[in-house]
Amino acid sequence: MSTLLDTNILTRLAHPDHAQHPAARDAVKLLLERDEQLCIVPQNLYEFWADATRPSAANGLGMSTSETQKELSQLRRIFALLRDERGILSEWERLVARHSVQGRTTHDARLVAAMHRHRITHLLTFNVHHFARFPDIVCMTPENVLQTAE
Repeated sequence: MSTLLDTNILTRLAHPDHAQHPAARDAVKLLLERDEQLCIVPQNLYEFWADATRPSAANGLGMSTSETQKELSQLRRIFALLRDERGILSEWERLVARHSVQGRTTHDARLVAAMHRHRITHLLTFNVHHFARFPDIVCMTPENVLQTAE
C-alpha cells in the first residue's frame, strides 16, 4: 500500500524538540518496516521549505536555506517523490468546487488531487479534520498507526 505524507509529518520529523516528533518518527519507522511505500509530492517540498525557513518566532523551524536544502535531500532519499502529473490541476479544481473549499485548506485539496491522480488512498497527517470533507481517502494519525502495532 502507498501512503502520502502530509507536510506536517515532514516538519515534525525535522524538529526533534517538537512534542509530536516521537510519534511522527515512530509511525514512519513502523510503516517502512511494514514495507509500505511512503510518498511525497512536490507540494510537500514547497510547503516544507516555507515552514523550515520561516523564523521560529513565526511558527517556523528557523532553519537556514542550506540546512533546509540538506533536509529536502534526505526526504527525497527516504520517501518516494511522485511527480506533478497532468490532471492534478483539473482534479484540484473539481475538488475545491465540489467541496466548497476556501482559504488555506485549498493546499490540502491539492494534496488530495495528487492522491487521486496517483491512486493513493491513505494519508498520514496530524490534521485529520482538514481532510474530513474528502470521503474517499483514509486519514491516519501517527497515533493511529502506532496503536495498530500494539
